[in-house]
Amino acid sequence: MTYRRAAIPALAGGLLLTALLWWAGASAHALHLPGTTNVIGGRAAAELEHWLTPWSYDPPDSVRLGAEVSGGIGDTAGTDSSRYLALYTTALQIRFGAVFAFFVPGALLLVRRLPPVHGRMPDTLLAVWAWGLVAGTLAVTVSAPWLIAAHGHGSYRLLPQLASAISSGRQILVATALVAAAVTVLVARVTAKGAGPLPQNVVPARAARLAATAGTAVIALSLVVLSYQPVAAALQTVSPDGGLFAEPGELLRQWLLLGAWAGPAGAPLGAWLLPRAADVLLLAVVWWALRRLPGLLTRATIPAMAVGAVCATVLGLLASQLLRVATDGAGLRWGLLHLSGVIGGGVPAALTCGLVAGVAAAVTLRVAVRRAETADATA
Repeated sequence: MTYRRAAIPALAGGLLLTALLWWAGASAHALHLPGTTNVIGGRAAAELEHWLTPWSYDPPDSVRLGAEVSGGIGDTAGTDSSRYLALYTTALQIRFGAVFAFFVPGALLLVRRLPPVHGRMPDTLLAVWAWGLVAGTLAVTVSAPWLIAAHGHGSYRLLPQLASAISSGRQILVATALVAAAVTVLVARVTAKGAGPLPQNVVPARAARLAATAGTAVIALSLVVLSYQPVAAALQTVSPDGGLFAEPGELLRQWLLLGAWAGPAGAPLGAWLLPRAADVLLLAVVWWALRRLPGLLTRATIPAMAVGAVCATVLGLLASQLLRVATDGAGLRWGLLHLSGVIGGGVPAALTCGLVAGVAAAVTLRVAVRRAETADATA
């Protein structure tokens, strides 16, 4: 598929994702209406407000309070207050613009290298859905400094504040990204008609398995080694001597760790093994996706493999989180809405580890294919 044909669905999906997130944020004020609590309950309304506030132009109370405290007397107070509120508006403008800017290139690459034809439609849908989560997370990340400054205390514990800001707004992304991915794939299927035969990428099965194993090993390094409690605690305590970049531990964990685990420590073995089943599911999804990815791509380039590995890691995280929600015994007490708040987490680490895993898989694939071709030539 040419870039021109692939650009149309990527642009359509980016515009729709941005519009859906804006609409979701604009709907946050409806949760304060008197009848809302009576219909969905106070706890559900508070939970939904927590999900929608990161995408709302209506400043939260913390921003208004920070503006009032930081203001001076008379005209100076009004000027400072308006500046902080303007910073919040700027942060949201950057956030929505960044969603579009990050979604379009990734969707363009996926639609071009993984067109939704010849049985690839479910694979393309899942990949674009995962990339929508990545684009939203990156948008939250790049806009976070303005949002922190809008609270009036940007220089205090900057990195912990940044880690907290990055983790917000992910729940609503899961739903909006799925809708945007569905529209992107449907439009791509229309634009792919008449594009001519697609190149077939024939990959030896052994080379594909080796590439999948190499990529999964990178994910396992984060999930098994770095996420082990003593190692994670060591990362948490890393800190330079004061300054603006003090206390980077939480940010490092956010971008490097795909999970968290420790030994049984006297707990029943079955209760300890059940969460580990979710970790195994994550690794299985990543290996299976990386095993199939070279054959699905029209050309297994390093960028395509890297983005595909990121999407595979995000999908593996979603699958493991859904398994945890389904097996959590506290569901009846806290409600499904509260439990679903864990869905969509871990995307920053999935981006970091997925990029490295994709590059490792692509390099391993090229080496294995070259060796197979050399062996066939000398046979």
